[in-house]
Amino acid sequence: MGRDLNDIRKQINDVDEQMANLFEKRMNLAKQVAEFKIENSLPIEDKVREAQLIEKNSSLIANNEIKEYYIDYLKGVISISKQYQSRIMEGMKIAYCGVEGAFAYIASKKLFDSQQLVAFSSFADAYNSVVNGTCNACVLPLENSYAGDVGEVIDLLFSGSLFINNILNVDIVHNLVGKKGATIKDIKKVASHPQALAQCQQYIKKHNFEQIEYANTAIAALDLSKSDDTSLGVIASSDVAKLYDLEILESNINASRNNTTRFAVFSKILNKDVAKTKMGSHFILVFTVLNEAGALAKTLNIIGSHNFNMRTLRSRPMKELQWNYYFFVELDGDINSNDGQDMINELKSVCDRLKIVGTYYSETER
Repeated sequence: MGRDLNDIRKQINDVDEQMANLFEKRMNLAKQVAEFKIENSLPIEDKVREAQLIEKNSSLIANNEIKEYYIDYLKGVISISKQYQSRIMEGMKIAYCGVEGAFAYIASKKLFDSQQLVAFSSFADAYNSVVNGTCNACVLPLENSYAGDVGEVIDLLFSGSLFINNILNVDIVHNLVGKKGATIKDIKKVASHPQALAQCQQYIKKHNFEQIEYANTAIAALDLSKSDDTSLGVIASSDVAKLYDLEILESNINASRNNTTRFAVFSKILNKDVAKTKMGSHFILVFTVLNEAGALAKTLNIIGSHNFNMRTLRSRPMKELQWNYYFFVELDGDINSNDGQDMINELKSVCDRLKIVGTYYSETER
């Protein structure tokens, strides 16, 4: 008579529970190792110790068929241990897109003032640095109150594996900056990020400036600081102007004086304790609906029936499937409540794909 599959799975669950307990004990010991290394000024990496550990522990596996898999498992554990020790010894590494002085840098400093900030040249590179363990979290823009969504970041939310655990609103004030001694009459062209250019279109058209797009506002300012071109202006913050020794030629050139960008903190872990510790909790879902009439309406009706207020609802095209869309919805409340979990179970019946991508609380700091 064959073995019962449910019984085998139960035994696997029991083993996994034991491994989880042992993993926590091991990481606590890794923390003690990190503290010893701090006290004795030792490096994180010890290749001799790692090789000895792999050789010794792999010899404990009698089944040669699975020994190679155990070696891979050990290498993974060692890598995770070093990442944890690095976090303890060097502080958290926070990724952002741009260079020092960019609005993402400003947001990151507000959120993680004492931690190490690491610059990347693209949203995807910053995001993937957290996925691969190079950094502990990343700070990326979700949307601007004037120019709208940052589509590339929203797409990473849908396709990637990270979660949003905090959101910070940063007031955006754009200025026209130029070389020392330059005047507005000298400026013939302006450079900045496409979002910044979009937010200052009225001003740009009024002066008939040529537009030059940059991957980042601060990078444009950095390039200007290295040139002698007095006909080039950059749309940037006052922090950037000061950082790169540029002159503010005109302040507050935004079309809207109520200009705010929402920056999100992405990490590997979904924070399930938001509602337990903070007032004003919120959560974000991304989903696709079944290809049938009324599927989206059914989804929205389920959300409404559980009394969760929708703050935003947006659709985005799915790049892998032409004329197909996924939806991004931001809601008020606690997704981990009984009502929240009941809603999720009901949504699964009408959604083709459904993912909780963020839980956070209202951040009042500006």
